[in-house]
Amino acid sequence: MPTRQKPLASLVPEAVDNVQVSAGGKPVRLTNLRKPFWPDLGITKGDLLRYYAAVAPALLPHIKSRAMVMKRYPHGASGEFFFMKRTPEPRPEWLKTCSIEHDSGNIIDFPMIQDVAALLWVVNLGCIDLNQWYARCDDVDRPDYFHFDLDPGPGAAFAQVLESALLVRRALDTLEMPSYPKTSGSKGIHVYVPIKRGPTQKEVWTFTKALAMTLAAQYPAIMTAQYRVAKRPRGRVLVDYNQNAWGRTLASVYSVRPTTVASVSTPLTWDEIERGITSEQFTMDVVLKRVARHGDLFAPALKGKVKLPEF
Repeated sequence: MPTRQKPLASLVPEAVDNVQVSAGGKPVRLTNLRKPFWPDLGITKGDLLRYYAAVAPALLPHIKSRAMVMKRYPHGASGEFFFMKRTPEPRPEWLKTCSIEHDSGNIIDFPMIQDVAALLWVVNLGCIDLNQWYARCDDVDRPDYFHFDLDPGPGAAFAQVLESALLVRRALDTLEMPSYPKTSGSKGIHVYVPIKRGPTQKEVWTFTKALAMTLAAQYPAIMTAQYRVAKRPRGRVLVDYNQNAWGRTLASVYSVRPTTVASVSTPLTWDEIERGITSEQFTMDVVLKRVARHGDLFAPALKGKVKLPEF
């Protein structure tokens, strides 16, 4: 009779502060596991690591082979954070990195999360959410998806965000471009479209800007594409195309967010968007149960890539 594998969450013990574990045969040093990351919820850094270990089979295909921009919260979700691009030293010899040249001429070695060991190592740095490059490391200027970040402005209700997502979907359906929604884990909805690699990041940004402007012109009572805050009309949902610019990132699918309820950026079905949901309902426990029941609802976003149309 075959031996049953232990759940990946069991890699991270509960009764210690510091420990070295073996993930796929790779040693990973984990620290401050009992440190409160959401004190009001009783969620520790170790709980966060256990969640990521458990969700890893669904998460890893979406972030593998991509540079990671680290957003570190050393004092938990309510503490100060800072962004970090360059992989810190010392780092494990097994950790893969992605070298990207910036306009300044600097070459930055970003970490890549190729497996559970690398995932634990990055989260142990205090990374609550994960922010990956849009293009894979073998060609960092040619993304294989674009997205819209639907962000409610002051006076806009979440119901407007859901309505906006459906309007974005309708426009993409007209272009015969399958789309996949997820909660941002915070205030909005992300709509992703997988595309065939070829166009540069600037070309993808140009297309998404044109589509966002068109949508905002068609539905001015609901949406806006005005990026300047001072000129943005109140009570509208921003169709944020600018997150498709080179070097920008969004929180990945299955990322925990530093919200008061520790909500998770969760893949949705369009039926759920139509029926109505809230971001706050998708917590770590809820998401793990959804994955166990439905598998990875975002898996289709890794397939069925279509050509970016001329616009």
